[in-house]
Amino acid sequence: MTDKIIRVGIIGLGIMGRRMLVNMQGHADFEIVAAWDPLAEACAAAQGDVAGLDICASAADLITSDKTDLVYIACPPRWHREYADQAMDAGKAIYCEKPLGIDLADSEAFVARLEETGTRNIVNFAQAQCRAVAEMERAIQSGETGAISGLDAIVHFSSWPRAWQADADWLRFREQGGYTREVFSHFIYVIERLMGPAVIKSAAPVYQDDPTMCETHVTAVLECRDVPVTLIGSSGGVGPDRVELTLWGDKKSYRLHDWFNLQISDGGDWQDQFTDVPDLRVDSFARQLDGVAAWMRGQDHNLASARDALSVQKLIEEMLQD
Repeated sequence: MTDKIIRVGIIGLGIMGRRMLVNMQGHADFEIVAAWDPLAEACAAAQGDVAGLDICASAADLITSDKTDLVYIACPPRWHREYADQAMDAGKAIYCEKPLGIDLADSEAFVARLEETGTRNIVNFAQAQCRAVAEMERAIQSGETGAISGLDAIVHFSSWPRAWQADADWLRFREQGGYTREVFSHFIYVIERLMGPAVIKSAAPVYQDDPTMCETHVTAVLECRDVPVTLIGSSGGVGPDRVELTLWGDKKSYRLHDWFNLQISDGGDWQDQFTDVPDLRVDSFARQLDGVAAWMRGQDHNLASARDALSVQKLIEEMLQD
């Protein structure tokens, strides 16, 4: 594929599917040619976002259509493998949400088949192409951080799922949901990208009395090439959400907060970076799609492969073992 428009079919029209639909629709490299969701109301809402959106009769129809170059899988994790297998059979490139699935053995088989078939694949970790992570990566490689003493990741949500996720009811259940899988996985990806493979030294999740429900608290200590990494997560209590990752260097420290914002300290107060960018969230979505287009065209990018996502999933599932 060279510079031609990339034709995309979207499976799953919940929060992520509709967000991708809107952002891709506004990006010059993509054309949304089809979408599908089992819920009629989700399809109708998506058609409200994009006039004239073609809703397929089934996921299979979307995947096998000769109009699609790329299949974006945005349904809940339980069905990722099923639709990915169909896309592999059809010879389509796959852009999948994380995690790969809800069973590690199945996810390992998923990745093995992707590699055996030579299916082109990426997984959507939201910070993969953002300015903040690229700058942290550059600073580490150049030595500007100095010796790194550790990293800390902290998340807190007054309620989980968050109010805007109310329609994604599966997020509150232990089988597929929880903020450790949904949010910490993004930071685990960034940590392994910056620091190399991680191993878990200790982990302690806290679950609700109802065994079907997801975690309320989790603490974990990881290690990346002898550098300690601490993770602390909690939900409950009023107050603003907190989502941040701090890398502590003896020359400069770097704080990634609210997903895409970067601050740097050389011992004094934190200094905001990229202050000339009007909206780093919008900027990061656009850069992510720039990366997808580059990947489809065989050009350089920083997006995660399914193999990268499997490494993240293994760590997350180990953290959640009680």
